[in-house]
Amino acid sequence: MRVVSLADEDDFEGWRDAARALVQARVPASELVWQVGDAPVDLFGDEAVLAPAAPAPFRVSRAFVDLAQTAILHADPQRFALLYTLLTGLIDQPKRIEDRADPLVRRLEEMAKAVRRDVHKMRAFVRFRETEADGGTRFVAWFEPEHHIVRANARFFVDRFTNMRWSILTPELSLHWDGDTLQEGPPATKADAPEGDPIEEVWKTYYASIFNPARLKTGAMLKEMPRKYWKNMPETALVKDLIAGARARETAMVETAQATPAGSNSQAAWAALRDEAMHCTRCHLYQHATQTVFGEGPVDARLMFVGEQPGDQEDLAGKPFVGPAGQMFDRAVTQAGIDRRTVYVTNAVKHFKFEPRGKRRIHSKPDAGEISACRWWYEQERLIVRPEMTVALGATAARQMLGKTVTISRERGRAIDLPDGGRGWITIHPSFLLRMPDKSRVEDEFAAFVEDLKGAAASLR
Repeated sequence: MRVVSLADEDDFEGWRDAARALVQARVPASELVWQVGDAPVDLFGDEAVLAPAAPAPFRVSRAFVDLAQTAILHADPQRFALLYTLLTGLIDQPKRIEDRADPLVRRLEEMAKAVRRDVHKMRAFVRFRETEADGGTRFVAWFEPEHHIVRANARFFVDRFTNMRWSILTPELSLHWDGDTLQEGPPATKADAPEGDPIEEVWKTYYASIFNPARLKTGAMLKEMPRKYWKNMPETALVKDLIAGARARETAMVETAQATPAGSNSQAAWAALRDEAMHCTRCHLYQHATQTVFGEGPVDARLMFVGEQPGDQEDLAGKPFVGPAGQMFDRAVTQAGIDRRTVYVTNAVKHFKFEPRGKRRIHSKPDAGEISACRWWYEQERLIVRPEMTVALGATAARQMLGKTVTISRERGRAIDLPDGGRGWITIHPSFLLRMPDKSRVEDEFAAFVEDLKGAAASLR
């Protein structure tokens, strides 16, 4: 067995130089023991690494180098051997690095992914505290990385806090920046880091004031910011109470709606709900949409219409059913003898989902996850409005109303009892008429649509 000693846990250059010499000497992975610094030598590792007498040239792809530079920072002690095993395999199979189904490649990719995640968490969760040291102000932070990322992250903090004297203490090593020079120090403990400072009180006040319960997704928050980091971040001391407060606000809003007598629903409760929805991030659609398009109409309406999602014009205007489909809808409800001013109109999904086509934005159908993410808003609208009849326009709206996929042709045009005591009615979405390729059938289908609306309205009498 041959022993390869590396200077540090993150010694990529040392591993690379040793691996290059070993590959050229055709030393198999099974004959190597990798160790770091003064770690105990393996009992069977008694040979030094020998340089090859006649090195055989070889090259590896940039993809492997990038993977190795990242994965080597992982805490798994097998990482050096795994990377060397893959390296030797690439000599005969250069394309192996591209095979994501290969167990070894997949394992190393997962290790690299974990390292990148840890790098991000250090950048996101380090919190400096102001101290007086060496006759001046220094900002000190404590962080506990999962992997060997501290040196790799040093440049980020130097570039970001160039004009600040700071130290980052970790159980592995410490970094100290004086404004000109970066120095390493020995490992530290949390007791070496200061507790709080006056700036933290200002920050916590600001954080509490901007906390928005509509943006709260506790599961996602814990995934991105595990509890292990909470003790090192001043604002996370507030999280427990803020979460409880957010839930209390939602509960109070629902209870207010439920306690309001039918026919006299609270405009204030609806306005609060709409304001919360304006900041909704429950799914990814908010990232590209212009704004949330909430429902509108009397909050004591007996008849509620639910569409699919906002279109291009609705997204820009912030109002439901104002585009071409909305104009078709207005025409139909008028012929059905319904005054739109007396009905509540909303959508199953509150943000516009689209695909860009040049300068145009083409409607894209919401998927099950996006419909489910918006169900909370739909249910709260129903609790406030309490409609006697809810008309689902199209398959997406029907799925939101019933909680399952149904066939429009099978369920169309009849009253359906809903769990909350109201009744539902399913028909087509007016955009279906706009998309019909056979224009000769449009008027017949429009007439059938009008009859559906008349049937829904008649069920109220």
